[in-house]
Amino acid sequence: MAGESAVSTASKPQMRGLLNAVIKRNIIVALALSGVAGFTFKQIIGNERKRKYAEFYRTYDAEKEFEEMRKKGLFQSC
Repeated sequence: MAGESAVSTASKPQMRGLLNAVIKRNIIVALALSGVAGFTFKQIIGNERKRKYAEFYRTYDAEKEFEEMRKKGLFQSC
């Protein structure tokens, strides 16, 4: 027991290169989170929007729309 000390010494803080290490970690985290956010946005918003556009143009009748606008008097030449 004579060789053991009751007081423990704290480890020295990292001072040299601390800013570079923190910036590197923050860039990695930011890139990872932005990649996840981009992929999630594409899956939730992008694919749904693409599906809605495809459905709209699958059932869209331009002649019918033109006739409705013509009957409402929206065109000066028709």
